Amino acid sequence: MHEPLAQLLERTFSAAERDVIYRLIRGCWQIRHFAADPIPMETLQRILDAALDALFVGEMPPWHIILVTSSALRANISAAVEESDESDASTRPGQRGQGVSGALTRERMTEAPLHLAVTYDRGRGGPVGLDRALGPFMDISRICWAMQNLWLAACAEGLGVDWLRLSDDRAVARLLALPRRVQLIAYLCLGIPQAFDVRPRREAMDWRARRRLDSRIYTDIWGGSHEL
Repeated sequence: MHEPLAQLLERTFSAAERDVIYRLIRGCWQIRHFAADPIPMETLQRILDAALDALFVGEMPPWHIILVTSSALRANISAAVEESDESDASTRPGQRGQGVSGALTRERMTEAPLHLAVTYDRGRGGPVGLDRALGPFMDISRICWAMQNLWLAACAEGLGVDWLRLSDDRAVARLLALPRRVQLIAYLCLGIPQAFDVRPRREAMDWRARRRLDSRIYTDIWGGSHEL
């Protein structure tokens, strides 16, 4: 049965609402420095609900989010990330930021009032989950969808997100007591930004500019030209 016209019209966004959505998408940069203010519980609940709203076949999403609130645990994780970061930098001579990357990571982790660990449970739903049967990457794609929802919701609430690069996530996984079947997918810092950048950090620092649309979109075949 088709959706009644009245209900369909209620789900249609106005031009002003569409503009807000696109502005939100284009303004969700990665945040590097956070204010110390705590995140209101009702705000956090809305953000987590947005992640849960990511569609998943059978209502058995393979992800969990661990709210890392313990000061002692956060300190141990920060130390593990910093050690891994510095070790990785030492094997990549000539890389920009070598020798300070770990310290900057710890600074960001210390500032953020809340840490979120996003995990993937390969055993959720049995050996052949409903989405897993469709391909090896379907589970991961659903997790990315949930994280995108979370990121956009956080930005809409005036919060910022920092997705930390983990050179080696095994130490963090041990500190979080993850079962062997559970994989750490992302470690996020969440909080009120000290400032919102107008442009992505790497673009503002002339590291890399956003590419034109025609460098990313093909028609019919690989490399096929397109006109939009």
